Amino acid sequence: MRASDVTVVVNPMKVDVEEVRSTLADVAAESGLPEPTIVETTEDDCGFGQTRTAVERGASLVCALGGDGTVRAVAQELVGTGVPLGLLPGGTGNLLARNVGGGVDGLADAARIAFAGRDRVIDVGWLVLDPSPAQLDGIPEPADNVHCFTVMAGVGFDAQMMADAPEGVKDKVGWAAYVASGGRHLTDPPFSLEVVVDGEATSATKARTVVVGNCGELTGGMVLLPDAELDDGLLDVATVSPESLTQWIGVAARVLAERGDGPALERSSGRDVTVAVDPPQLCEVDGDVLVEATTMRFVIQPDALVVRVSQDVGEPQQEAL
Repeated sequence: MRASDVTVVVNPMKVDVEEVRSTLADVAAESGLPEPTIVETTEDDCGFGQTRTAVERGASLVCALGGDGTVRAVAQELVGTGVPLGLLPGGTGNLLARNVGGGVDGLADAARIAFAGRDRVIDVGWLVLDPSPAQLDGIPEPADNVHCFTVMAGVGFDAQMMADAPEGVKDKVGWAAYVASGGRHLTDPPFSLEVVVDGEATSATKARTVVVGNCGELTGGMVLLPDAELDDGLLDVATVSPESLTQWIGVAARVLAERGDGPALERSSGRDVTVAVDPPQLCEVDGDVLVEATTMRFVIQPDALVVRVSQDVGEPQQEAL
């Protein structure tokens, strides 16, 4: 690799940048690589522009170090480029790293995987908010209402839980902050909806939340979508519709036990999913809270993103750089 080949996009609000620079330089030296280029996210750009610039300058590896939002921004810009995404833990969930089998325990170990691991090709999902007629078919073109997700996107309760978890609390107690936030929305009224999966309507007519996933593990290790795989060319859908606290508890118990569908929990899978709700509901992608919408289109883009993983995880699909 040349000196400019490795770029690390860092959220300076999540880590000590100078400490990160020193650690990554040491790991790079161990691997016989030059020191990586560090670029910081800003209040106005959480990683999109920094990643585009890195790719334009010829980077052959771009790492994301920050929260799940930083990972999502970097991933969105790497879709279709063939440039691998390295995952360096710095946020509350580190959900893509957990689902793909990457390191989440320490920066140095994760950097060793990023610098010397192998490449795995995965799918990505796209969420289109209130799509125009031209956005109802195929993979959507870039637009303000089009958002990539590598892990999950949610509507309703899921998004409200993300929105109300304070950053300071997340930094101190991690995923438990979402539990506290979610407790405040357990009694929110349900919304009416129509869910259409690959042209077929499901039976759900109301819900508290709809979650569409490219993979299955939630924050805290809960597996909401046990059949979801990062490279199966499908999105998995969970419609959650408890009518009481008792049913909420039943749904949680069913998810924790990794059991099948039951009261207030319906799951399906497909390549193209449309969700229409009334009244409008808040939406999120990979933990990034967006805006309210009445119609959401979720579509899978197979084999769209290269992710650097440990040599010990799964079977190689593409040789490392």
